[in-house]
Amino acid sequence: MIVITGATGALNGATVEHLLKRIPADEIGVSVRDVAKAQHFADRGVRVRRGSYDDPSALRESFEGADQVLLVSQNDPHGDGVGLHRTAIEAAVAAGARRILYTGHQNVRSDSPFAPAREHAATEALLADSGTAWTSLRNGFYSHSLHWLLGPWRQTGVIAAPADGPVSWTDRADEAEAAAIILAGQRPFDGPVTLTARRAVTFDDIATIATQITGRDIRRVVVEDEQWIADHVAAGMSESMARLLLPFFEAARSGHFTEVDPLLAELLGREPRTVADLLTDRVTV
Repeated sequence: MIVITGATGALNGATVEHLLKRIPADEIGVSVRDVAKAQHFADRGVRVRRGSYDDPSALRESFEGADQVLLVSQNDPHGDGVGLHRTAIEAAVAAGARRILYTGHQNVRSDSPFAPAREHAATEALLADSGTAWTSLRNGFYSHSLHWLLGPWRQTGVIAAPADGPVSWTDRADEAEAAAIILAGQRPFDGPVTLTARRAVTFDDIATIATQITGRDIRRVVVEDEQWIADHVAAGMSESMARLLLPFFEAARSGHFTEVDPLLAELLGREPRTVADLLTDRVTV
């Protein structure tokens, strides 16, 4: 059996949908905080059990009988992510899982200014010490994040943001499909695997792409870090949230998101979606 955590979320929920196209429903289980939100899976024959990273006993029960467990990374910036991941890994090991998979991120660095990168690095170290086969899916930076990082460029004709660097923006739906292919396949993936779009682009590149798509002159303006925070606070964002986002730019301009890898395209059997695809979708809505 394959057990998926976070299956009521956008990423692993889509992974379950793709798995249902590849293997029988009774070979799939989900571990979720609220079982009512997973009723649509239960109705199709998926085993649904309550599980939470802060409840080790329930988590072990939800993993019972699993050959593989896919752990979604926690996304509470104020929580103890590494501690929660440790609990989940230990529960999977206790349940007898033969392989633990983890939805991480391509930027795995213990010295990164970007906090999730440090959390992923610490979690991979826990996986390596678990005594169980493991796979870390180092997903490219999710391209839907551009919706808030680019600002109101469609209205202003300006992409105003701090200095950045190349980022291999990757579609979350493509990552979900690739995870299902890996889970349902026979090819072993040991340790970290990088799953990204084919090309890393800067905000300057994105401004050029947006100009080509819209037929308008979309300009890229570099804003000082503190001014960017002040502008976003003035627009209604909390200062704490703005300061959580700012390290993305610090890491990007240090080259932390430049890596690209052909594996995602190989798994999908097609080219992954691009930033141009994302922007085209936005301007045609």
